[in-house]
Amino acid sequence: MPPDDHAAPSTSLARGPRAFANFPREAIVSIAIFAVIWEGLSYLAPTLGIPAFAIPGLGRIAKSLTTITPIDVAVTLARVLASLIISFAAGMAVAICMYSSKSFEKYLRPMIRVLMAVPVVSWILFAILWFRGVEFRIAFVLVMVCAPVFAVDALDNMRDVSHELKQMMRSFRPTPLQFLHKLLLPAIMPGIITSWKIALSLAIRVVTIAELVGAVTGIGHQLSVAQELFSVSDVFAWTLVLVVLLFVIETLLVRFETRVLRWRA
Repeated sequence: MPPDDHAAPSTSLARGPRAFANFPREAIVSIAIFAVIWEGLSYLAPTLGIPAFAIPGLGRIAKSLTTITPIDVAVTLARVLASLIISFAAGMAVAICMYSSKSFEKYLRPMIRVLMAVPVVSWILFAILWFRGVEFRIAFVLVMVCAPVFAVDALDNMRDVSHELKQMMRSFRPTPLQFLHKLLLPAIMPGIITSWKIALSLAIRVVTIAELVGAVTGIGHQLSVAQELFSVSDVFAWTLVLVVLLFVIETLLVRFETRVLRWRA
C-alpha cells in the first residue's frame, strides 16, 4: 500500500508539466502577432487610402463581440450538427450498398462524383426552387454537399481493409451485420473520424451561405445584416465566432478520436 500512496502524487505531478508542455504556445504567439499587425493596419488605413471602417480596430471588434446573440450561434450549430448526422447516415448507407454490390457501385459512384462537382451556389438555387421551408433548404444544401464526402471516404476506407483480415473473418461465417460490426466499422473508424473533420469544416463554411436564403436566424443571417449596415466590425465578430465554433468542435472530435482509437497508441 505505501508504494501506491507515493505513486499517485508523482503521477499527478507528471501529468501537470506534460499538459503544460502541450499547451499551444506557438498558436498564441501567431495570433498575438496577427493581432498586432491588424491593429497597426487599422491605424494606418487612412494613410494607405483604405476607409477607416474597412479595417476596424480590435477594440471595435471586441465591442461587436459583446452584441453576439447566443441564440443565433445555437441555431447555426444545431443546423450543422443535424445535417452532418443525416449526411453521415446517408453516406454510410450508400457506401455499404456500393461495397456489397459491384454493379451498384458502377452505377452510383459516377452519380456521386457528379454531385460533388456541383457548386454550392447551384444547390442553393435548387433549394429555393424546390422547397418552401427555410430549414428544408438549409438542410438540403448541407446534405447534398456533405453526404457524398462521407460516402466516398467510407467506401475507400472499406476497400483499404486488409484482404487477409477479411478472409479470416469470413472463415468464421459471420452474418453481413456481424461482418460490418466486428470488422469493417472498427477498421474504418480512423477514416470516419477524418471524414467528420473534413465535412465539419465544409459544413461550417456552407451553412453561412445557405442561411442567406430566407433565414431570419443564424450566423449567416447576422452576417447578411452586418453587410447591409456596412458594419465591418460585426462581420469580423461573427466570423470570429464561426472560427472559434469550428475549433471547439474539432477539439471535441480530437478528444473522441483519442478515446476511441487509444489502441493505436
